[in-house]
Amino acid sequence: MRTAIIGGGIAGLAAAFELEVARAAGARVGYTLFEARERLGGCLASEIVGGAVLERGPDSFLSEKPAGAELCRELGLGDDLLASNDAARKTWIVVKNRLVALPDGLMFLVPTKLIPTALTRLFSWKTKMRMGLELLLPPRPSGLPDESVAALVERHFGIETVERLADPLLSGIFGGDATQLSARTVLPRLVEMESEYGSLTRGMLAAHRKMRRAAAGRNRTSGGGGSSRAAARGAFSTLRGGMQQLVDALTARLDPTRVRRSTPVVGLEKVDGGWKVRADGTMEFYDAVIMASPAWVAGELLGQVDAALGEELSAILYSSSITVNLIYDEARLGPLPEGFGFLVPAIEGRAMLACTFAHRKFLGKTPARKAVLRAFLGVMRNEARAAETDAALVGKVRRELREILGVRAEPEFTQVSRWRRAMAQYAVGHQERMERIAARVEELPGLWLAGNAYDGIGIPDCIRLGRKAARELAALCW
Repeated sequence: MRTAIIGGGIAGLAAAFELEVARAAGARVGYTLFEARERLGGCLASEIVGGAVLERGPDSFLSEKPAGAELCRELGLGDDLLASNDAARKTWIVVKNRLVALPDGLMFLVPTKLIPTALTRLFSWKTKMRMGLELLLPPRPSGLPDESVAALVERHFGIETVERLADPLLSGIFGGDATQLSARTVLPRLVEMESEYGSLTRGMLAAHRKMRRAAAGRNRTSGGGGSSRAAARGAFSTLRGGMQQLVDALTARLDPTRVRRSTPVVGLEKVDGGWKVRADGTMEFYDAVIMASPAWVAGELLGQVDAALGEELSAILYSSSITVNLIYDEARLGPLPEGFGFLVPAIEGRAMLACTFAHRKFLGKTPARKAVLRAFLGVMRNEARAAETDAALVGKVRRELREILGVRAEPEFTQVSRWRRAMAQYAVGHQERMERIAARVEELPGLWLAGNAYDGIGIPDCIRLGRKAARELAALCW
């Protein structure tokens, strides 16, 4: 079975690797991977400068989602996996040019400890009183229409919590806007808790008690070793040589004659028994297609086959982003606050959305006596920023670092990376859209979709979906 994989990001590479595994096991399956750009890996890109590993795109993946680490181990990269330095994990929020720590007991967006919440400078007394009264909310009927994350959080904790907590946290994860993101898709646990308990605080405390009982049970079963191993694992995982290591290892396992770089697919046609794919001036027949490109590209191509499917895919929103890496001599940089970095609410009116102290988040990726600050600049609320020069962007970051942290030192090296329409946004109604898309795909035999637009935006999600598509296809080839 000949398969066209359209898109050479992490989802497409994972799909191609899975087909290579199936071929080696005897499955009668072949593939051609098409990538419009010269380089593979999509947003996964790293560079080593003076011994410091600089991530241009994502710097890590969630440890609790197994697909990322599993693939790394299969590729022989297990010894290079690094866990985040969670012993030093602490996050700050910028409030009127001052850094305010997230209060203890805050479980994502939900306060669960009375005293830290009462004492924090992050919220006004009006908001704190509302947080206390939130415990009295009755259960909400299930099955209600989807709403934005901002609407859900405001209903429980007020607009200040949206502006100072939900929006900066979610912009750091999704690069998006809490007023647009789907609560049912992005925060399904909170929606379920609201239906069962009414109060999110009561729901989160109940969930925390269940987790503690489960952990205690595992600890008894393992003779005390289980919980210590779990605690030792960081919330995030990366590779010692950068996420580019994963791209390089995957590429090395593929047949180079089956990979076509700088070859955009420009046409797609459904025919009896398969698909015709137009690229590089030729039309070739394939039995199946794994569409691993961004949804807006998939929409353009599949719209030639099914107009309704093309419209649904093209309607999935994407955000762009800019990252700025700065390497400093640590002695000249001066002391930094504890922790991994800080988040900047949009209401602060700054260019930066967040800044990570990368040399602290993952130990061993930065030489001794060097520091790497990694700033994230938002584009969704200011599209003109994407057209600014590198020098202008670095200047804005340095000015804001001076105003927020007091950093006046000259960086030894700076690097700007721009990612246009890279991060899918799960807008209100996303799940219903996915149901409509699945129904249309069902009518097109030999088509699979993979990528960050559908069922999870992280690296493990993309890997999972890419490999799942390839496994389902390979199962037809024995």
